[in-house]
Amino acid sequence: MRGQTRVSEVATLGRLARASATVTARRRSWPVLAPWLLLAPSAVFLIAFTYWPVLQVLAGSFAVRGFGAATHPGLSNYKRLFADPHFSRAVLNNLIYAAGTIVPSLTLALLLAVALRESNRFATLLRTIVALPMLIPLVAAASLFIFIFLPGAGLLDHYLGLLGPAWSNWGETNWLGDPSLALGSIIAITIWKNTGYYMLFFLAGLAGIPAELLDAAKIDGAGPVQRFFRVTLPLLGPTLAFVLIIALLNVLTQVDHVIVMTQGGPSDSTMLVLYYIYQQAHQNYDVGLASAATVVSVAFLFALSMISLRSLERGIHYET
Repeated sequence: MRGQTRVSEVATLGRLARASATVTARRRSWPVLAPWLLLAPSAVFLIAFTYWPVLQVLAGSFAVRGFGAATHPGLSNYKRLFADPHFSRAVLNNLIYAAGTIVPSLTLALLLAVALRESNRFATLLRTIVALPMLIPLVAAASLFIFIFLPGAGLLDHYLGLLGPAWSNWGETNWLGDPSLALGSIIAITIWKNTGYYMLFFLAGLAGIPAELLDAAKIDGAGPVQRFFRVTLPLLGPTLAFVLIIALLNVLTQVDHVIVMTQGGPSDSTMLVLYYIYQQAHQNYDVGLASAATVVSVAFLFALSMISLRSLERGIHYET
């Protein structure tokens, strides 16, 4: 009888030990599994709506259609892409568009951020006015500027006519219909739209600069211009690199105003790369050519992302 009790106690202790080991194993595995479980929903959507479409576009860029519905892999789409004069014109327009928007936008944003860095009511009001265009959707802004650029009856021609006889020739200017002026008009609306957005980043960067460094430079006799170029601008290096990459991405991804205002015309003068992709895919139904152009654009965007990461890693770090 005593032996049976002993065996029962041993069996009970064994079960308790196994249960305790199971609980301990679960507790140890939970910290490892918890991050994966929390990331699983986002990973599913990321794979379904980002990586899978990218793979489909990549496969479509190498799919060459033969007779009927038959397809075979090849580089024919890329050959047609680089031989297409419309694509070459779109790339050239994008380069001009980038130079015409990034340099003025970043310069104005930096100057406004430096001028409005002080926290007072007047500076706050001016910040709000400058940043207001970023709250307006690009499609709505483009529709607004159509009326501003309207030949003869638009606000721009009206106020130019009021400046006197020297500006009378500009009173009937077709800003969006003239191939020599259309891209400049698109550049103008982009500068107006993005300057306030970039200014917010520079304001955040200026807020992180230690005031002791500026005070020390002022005590040493450095003037405002010297303090800006010797202290402020070098310490804004990481912020400037970050904003520059954002500006480059905006140049390649913002196309709503082109669709609303000019549809790439006149004479392809406002044809940008993204609008070229849209035109090939949805108007010409040339999916292979559109996929090839998309792959080239995404590869360029990936290269910009890598450059931005390396620039930020080599950025200036300081302690307050």
